[in-house]
Amino acid sequence: MNKILIVDDEILVQVGIQSLLNQTTLNVQVCGTARNGQIALELIEEQSPDIVITDIKMPVMDGLELARICQERYGSAGPGFIILTSYEDFQMAKRALTYQVSDYLIKLELTPEILQESITRALSQLHRTEKAETGSENTSYLFYDKFFINLLHNLFESDEQFTLQSRDLKLDFHYAGYVCCYGEIVGTQADTLPRENQLSLFAASLKMIRELAPKYMPCYALSLDIQHFALIFCYETLPPSCASGECCSYFEEISDILTHVSDALKNYYSVSLQCGVGSLVNMPLNVSNSYQYSRQAYQASSPAHPIAFIEQLGNADSHNSFNIGLFRSDLCKAFEEYDPEILLRTIVAICELFSAHPQHYVQALDAACNILYLSISTLPDGEEVISEIYKDFPGGYRSVYKQTTAEQVMSWLNGFGEKLSAYFEEKRRDYKNHIVINVKKYINNHIREHLSLNEVAAVFGISPNYLSQLFGKYNDTGFNEYINICKIGESKKLLAEGNYKVYEIADMLGFESAFYFSKVFKKIEGISPTEYQNTQYV
Repeated sequence: MNKILIVDDEILVQVGIQSLLNQTTLNVQVCGTARNGQIALELIEEQSPDIVITDIKMPVMDGLELARICQERYGSAGPGFIILTSYEDFQMAKRALTYQVSDYLIKLELTPEILQESITRALSQLHRTEKAETGSENTSYLFYDKFFINLLHNLFESDEQFTLQSRDLKLDFHYAGYVCCYGEIVGTQADTLPRENQLSLFAASLKMIRELAPKYMPCYALSLDIQHFALIFCYETLPPSCASGECCSYFEEISDILTHVSDALKNYYSVSLQCGVGSLVNMPLNVSNSYQYSRQAYQASSPAHPIAFIEQLGNADSHNSFNIGLFRSDLCKAFEEYDPEILLRTIVAICELFSAHPQHYVQALDAACNILYLSISTLPDGEEVISEIYKDFPGGYRSVYKQTTAEQVMSWLNGFGEKLSAYFEEKRRDYKNHIVINVKKYINNHIREHLSLNEVAAVFGISPNYLSQLFGKYNDTGFNEYINICKIGESKKLLAEGNYKVYEIADMLGFESAFYFSKVFKKIEGISPTEYQNTQYV
């Protein structure tokens, strides 16, 4: 049972929160209440609560100071914080961005449902942190962003690869239709903030986008860089006019959702959204078309008209977006193998294409940004890596948005390619070994499933031959042999328990038959499974 500490200087608020908790289905226990942060600190030391629900303004020590001290004292091992605010306290709440507060709730709008959702998110965040620190984080979780970047840019090698990766990430793509939105988080004062504060502000803003948008319609959200994002709206049934083939009627619905989210961001963080919305498609692998159109539509947006739809532009040329999928094979190989030569060759080919068509500025910017977003989302710690590469460059990597002609964009892209290639050269060997380490973690986390070279390679977005070569070079055993060793190790635990028959264990571990299981077991252990089981009771 998870423990919750309630901190508020008003007794009625304490009682009210406890009453709301009693109306939820959460398996939680209130381990104490406190009227200020100083008392709460003592209770945190004594009770070790999982979640602290605290007011901002309190005597002696306020909620923000309490969160700050806990972060310094306990780090990620400390409790999660949910901050209670009133409307006028939002400016004060911004200070908590650097304290890893998981949520902000308005007192007057608090309901059992809102409280339950907030606590569930906070507990989930704590759970993911614990798993990551103990090394048991499901490796496939780390590939969420890469999956969506591949989807947005049409970089999947096959339908099978898409299906396997979406299944492993537990992502649902059985909807009737999809609409992609490309957006920017904008604020008049955001660019003047120190980089650390910018990161915190935009991270919190994206978190709010992720949480608010799905309340209106099922959708997936992806951060592209510090300030840009993509939303994939999922229609369970097509709007009537779309189903009949007429002009689609989703404009108003999508516009309302984006406006509601933008208004909330303005109230919380004094930032808003500027977005382009693509066409509605009925197949998940066509989401890339909607995304490319959304980027084209974005060019027509402005502060006065912050939401633009591709279908409303009325210009056929606006639909001529750059298709990065044309370079799919080379780009995948370059990022898969950290190959600087392939990367540079691909970027040169793209630049030559636009040199011959310098009037296509929008498409040139689209191409450069696509490769930028691919880098940020595909590379481990991509945001930090690219920011470090551009640390001495005015405007950092976001200087790409300041280029005003196709020639300037291509000049930026050439420079980006050179910088990224130097990074590839430096990290090439380490990254290959890193792939093998992550694949081994994945195998151990899925040891009771059927595991094949093709399926595991598809999950990681690399070719089976390449994965087999990496295993042979950076591991003591080959891929299949490693899987067998891990499965036999797991079978020994099950055999020692004595609760299962040999054929049951063979089936549980994904062996094609009990005979084959026994053959592999004897090859590795020198005795049969039955003989091993008998030795456990001698």
